[in-house]
Amino acid sequence: MMIGITGTPGCGKTSAAEELRRRGFTVLDLKTTVKDYVIEHDDELGSDIIDDEEWANNFPYTQGFVEGAFAHYLTCDKIIVLRCRPDVLKKRLAPRGYSAEKVRENLEAEALDVILIETADAFASEQIYEIDTTNIKTDIIADKIVSFANDDVESSFGELDWSEYVNEL
Repeated sequence: MMIGITGTPGCGKTSAAEELRRRGFTVLDLKTTVKDYVIEHDDELGSDIIDDEEWANNFPYTQGFVEGAFAHYLTCDKIIVLRCRPDVLKKRLAPRGYSAEKVRENLEAEALDVILIETADAFASEQIYEIDTTNIKTDIIADKIVSFANDDVESSFGELDWSEYVNEL
């Protein structure tokens, strides 16, 4: 099975992936697969613009976990969306050296459920599992991911609402 782990930057994808690897699971960092699909670099945001459609169309089916902000563009068997309350997310993004505009863009995306909505549009409800990473440790996040991968917990998403933070951004 190919199981995606997606979410806004700062929600815990990389930390969860590291914990899964530590436990012996295969986890592919999707950032390592996009180099050939970079269209341009946005200096203002400090990030690459990729042809995500072309990338997704050419991505080979992979056994194990695939982790990255674009995982929900792939034809995963299951998809986990990591979420984080915007005020906490802002603190997580601060040490990364992102521009103020890039931080705001990510906070808005999280407050408005952008990745969750894109995921819900692409996957059946039983394939999606949303995890609020705001106040839980990485090992618990990894436990939840493994439980969903093993069909030990049912799909669950759409219960978080960060919209109250939109006016504070």
